[in-house]
Amino acid sequence: MKWVKQSVSYWCEDILTGKYTGNGICTAILDTGIARHPDLKKRIITFKNFTGKAAEDICSDDSGHGTHVAGILAGDGKVSSGLYAGMAPGSDLVVGKVLDREGNGNVEDVLKGIDWVLKNREHFQVRIVNISIGTQPDLAQKQKRLFLEAVEELWDRGLVVVVSAGNYGPGEGTVAVPGNSRKVITVGVPDTDIRSTSRRKNNINYSGRGPTGACVVKPDVFAPGTGIISCNARYGRPGEHPYIMKTGTSMATPVVSGAVACLLSKYPDMTNVEVKLKLRDSCVKSPGTGAGWGLLNVEKLMKA
Repeated sequence: MKWVKQSVSYWCEDILTGKYTGNGICTAILDTGIARHPDLKKRIITFKNFTGKAAEDICSDDSGHGTHVAGILAGDGKVSSGLYAGMAPGSDLVVGKVLDREGNGNVEDVLKGIDWVLKNREHFQVRIVNISIGTQPDLAQKQKRLFLEAVEELWDRGLVVVVSAGNYGPGEGTVAVPGNSRKVITVGVPDTDIRSTSRRKNNINYSGRGPTGACVVKPDVFAPGTGIISCNARYGRPGEHPYIMKTGTSMATPVVSGAVACLLSKYPDMTNVEVKLKLRDSCVKSPGTGAGWGLLNVEKLMKA
């Protein structure tokens, strides 16, 4: 996570003092679940499985995707002495398992997860919803519409909803549902490797792009998502390391969600619309981010 944080100007005064690292902010993650990784155990407030394949309230992640996402967002880096700490290690997590071990699922389970968040958002004081999942292009239009409407309901109820652009890019109109929503914050990965120190940058061509069917420019914000090291759900099993590398817009999404958690820990009265506008105004134009506002910049984001 070190290079990720450097890329988005994470190490500003607000973060270095430790005052605004997501403390008091709860984020809901709808994904493949979460494992009780040492970096995450203290962050998990509650868990529920909507796939019907295991106990509803016992933390599980048979895929590893959700645990990786959670580590990027809120892992405290305990095992690595802070090296792989997430963006908002002070943030609490509410986790719904809506996808199976292959990262697949049906819209009905996702809708159940969304409804659960809506019903419990005040009880758990949820402020942010991270959805690092998107529909496949061939999904029925009715199913896409139901998913999109449910996600926009989260936004309309005042939650900051951060979703991935999907990995079907880079052609026009390839952003995945619900990333095509004009309301929510959609995260993409720059199409240039920002880690490269060579004069000739490496092209990365997978992040979904707009415009959407309604001619909305997407993604909104860009963040690192290629080669991200975070929590391994299988850690504790023989031969498994505590951290693992994954790539995709799914990994970029919690980078932004974590930054938002830090912002809200400093300015807890901000509305979701104000958060979105602040993100837009603080992004920095850089290579590979021309399709949206620019690259996330935490230092600028945290300034009043």
